[in-house]
Amino acid sequence: MIRRKLHLPPAGVETFFLWGPRQTGKSTLLKATYPDAVWIDLLKADVFRRYLNNPEFLRQETPSMEKAPFVVIDEVQKLPVLLDEVHWLRENRGIHFALCGSSARKVRRGHANLLGGRAIRYELFGLTAAELKPDLELSRLLNHGYLPPIYLADRPQRLLNAYVANYLKEEVAAEGLVRNLPVFSSFLNMAALSDTETVNFSTIARDCGVSSQTIKEYFQILEDTLLGKWLPSYRKRPKRRVAASPKFYFSDVGVVNLLAKRGRMEQGSELFGKAFENWCFHELTAYNAYAEAFAEMFYWRLAGGTEVDFIVNDMALAIESKSARKVSAQHLKGLRSLRADHPNIQRRLVVCCEDKPRITDDGIEIIPAKDFAEMLWSGEFF
Repeated sequence: MIRRKLHLPPAGVETFFLWGPRQTGKSTLLKATYPDAVWIDLLKADVFRRYLNNPEFLRQETPSMEKAPFVVIDEVQKLPVLLDEVHWLRENRGIHFALCGSSARKVRRGHANLLGGRAIRYELFGLTAAELKPDLELSRLLNHGYLPPIYLADRPQRLLNAYVANYLKEEVAAEGLVRNLPVFSSFLNMAALSDTETVNFSTIARDCGVSSQTIKEYFQILEDTLLGKWLPSYRKRPKRRVAASPKFYFSDVGVVNLLAKRGRMEQGSELFGKAFENWCFHELTAYNAYAEAFAEMFYWRLAGGTEVDFIVNDMALAIESKSARKVSAQHLKGLRSLRADHPNIQRRLVVCCEDKPRITDDGIEIIPAKDFAEMLWSGEFF
């Protein structure tokens, strides 16, 4: 089994939510971490119906939990009403819970009270370079994606098709998140083309035949169901006009590949470069969450198009992702423009596919992808 980098607390120490996209391995991690916990799986139809009709049963069953005063509720978003019982049990009987789910939307916007802010929040991401080390195959990761069963599969296409179909059926349709599922399905294909880019809501709305407001709501659904995240623009103390709109990143590049019909990508292609940028964001985001670094991340772009992919902690670190085997002066243009506008920038990196690290005359570090991952997960950057 692949050893995950997310470290959960010992059983009975705290109550927490564990969120993450489908098939990231949340249940597997919980079972490995808490083998003696009482397990309530709301994916089972009989279990779901039982608590749907009588949520108070959870409270009434607690005497049987005395020998294992720690409870896992899997797929908790399917029945948010249970969180009232969880809250009462936590406050009155001191029982701790692990609350696992793939969508915070229904929990946050519906009946649930989120336990009065007393529950810690963890998030499990897809596979990272540190978890795959020393067997990391970057090309495989960018083509298959980060979800463990799909990354490990020899034929990922059918699994990705099933993944998207199940997402539409179980996350979107079953939870009643949209009224028009065919339109939302078309939106997914259009949204995938915007991965790693700023989003033009009007263009996508026109292609899907709906309003811009509907498209904004659809992107919110992607965020709430943990299928993607926004990266805001860095706009502090600009000397020149900078971009204001955020960029969007899907949480799994394999899903993007399927929806955007990319086919197999080879190093050196433009699409491989976009997937490479998605991977850099994935690694940065996962490390930031697992290490509890609480770093703020942005991108920076001038109105003319010059851009730096990632800014960390108010100019402590700037990172440009380039999948090229040979980084040229053209690839360094963004980082050099950034320094002209923000001379306080502390460190500038280009993550690339060169064989060996090097440093340019003006201090830009050229770092191979595997070296970058090792340095990141050792805590060298933040």
